[in-house]
Amino acid sequence: MRSYSPDLTPPWKRSAPVPEVPAEPDLVVEEAGTGFCGAVIRCEAGTVTLEDRFGKHRVFPLEPRGFLLEGRVVTLVRPAADAPVRPTRTASGSIAVPGARARVARAGRIYVEGRHDAELVEKVWGDDLRIEGVVVEYLEGVDDLPAIVADFAPGPDARLGVLVDHLVPGSKESRIAASVTDPHVLVVGHPYIDVWEAVKPSSLGIAGWPSVPRGQDWKTGVCRALGWPQNTGAAWQHILSKVGSYRDLEPALLGRVEELIDFVTTAD
Repeated sequence: MRSYSPDLTPPWKRSAPVPEVPAEPDLVVEEAGTGFCGAVIRCEAGTVTLEDRFGKHRVFPLEPRGFLLEGRVVTLVRPAADAPVRPTRTASGSIAVPGARARVARAGRIYVEGRHDAELVEKVWGDDLRIEGVVVEYLEGVDDLPAIVADFAPGPDARLGVLVDHLVPGSKESRIAASVTDPHVLVVGHPYIDVWEAVKPSSLGIAGWPSVPRGQDWKTGVCRALGWPQNTGAAWQHILSKVGSYRDLEPALLGRVEELIDFVTTAD
């Protein structure tokens, strides 16, 4: 007897098989139905979350033939559980270098005003700084800046970068920063009253940072307005725990830190 395939679909109607591609972090694909294009940031049971270049997130089902990869139809699948996925980027968004050793420290340094500011810089840019051999020092107050610059004795091979809190025109901080005229020193700052504000409210699940009346301690006022326990140390640890990468920070801080790293690591 002649044997027949159980699939009675005519050959000309059959869909050609498409490759299955693991939904690895940072893989850029296009969702076939909507045309939404973005990088994979999360893959869970049955769904994948994409982020486009504007930071918008969309969740899509992992359906067969549901995505385009470099113009070709593919089926995204969840990465194998027994094959841990190595991140391809650092928290700052830079290309990761697996197994790279920290570089011997440069003569140049970055000083960061405020302990919380320094902790935030370390969390997001720490991997990059170690590869570049840049040491971050804690600057207790901007009043100490002229003395620190004099002691550091910056030069072409020993540049000094400084990140200052609330660097706005007419402030005490801006006057002190303007007094530093050495060409091998770069002083930049963010506009926020405190570095807490550099964390996007959406990353904390709040509508926005509250307005605190002048004359009140800003951090205590924020805790009070948000209904948090009035323990600023604990509040900061909560805020810091919500920062996973540069995506959780405002551009006004991102640009300034990147500017400092470029300045310190670029020779004259």
